[in-house]
Amino acid sequence: VQLQAFGGGLVQAGGSLRLSCATSGLMFNNYHFGWFRQAPGKEREFVATISMTGLHIYYAGAVEGRFSISRDTAKNTVYLQMNSLKPEDTALYYCAADRQWSRRYEARFYDYWGQGTEVTVSS
Repeated sequence: VQLQAFGGGLVQAGGSLRLSCATSGLMFNNYHFGWFRQAPGKEREFVATISMTGLHIYYAGAVEGRFSISRDTAKNTVYLQMNSLKPEDTALYYCAADRQWSRRYEARFYDYWGQGTEVTVSS
């Protein structure tokens, strides 16, 4: 199983980025996916999650209304559209896959992880 996250970069405050998480080796429709982030010196935190069907989506309060998670079954890829970026969004962003929807907010329960893609927002 591989999850490959990419799309990070350096952007000014107020700008946008779209992260992608390309997956292989798993039954894409049998997993829900989450995006997490970890800023320097801080713990990894939940950002967004999307259910197996894509019908259920949840966001952390800090990104609600600015970020949008989606999934493309044809491409086995999960996306995180990030708009109105703020300096506090600066972090290493990870995508993860799990089969237990009930534990969707907890990083420690996710089965598979991508390598992370770095997002830096300048003020």
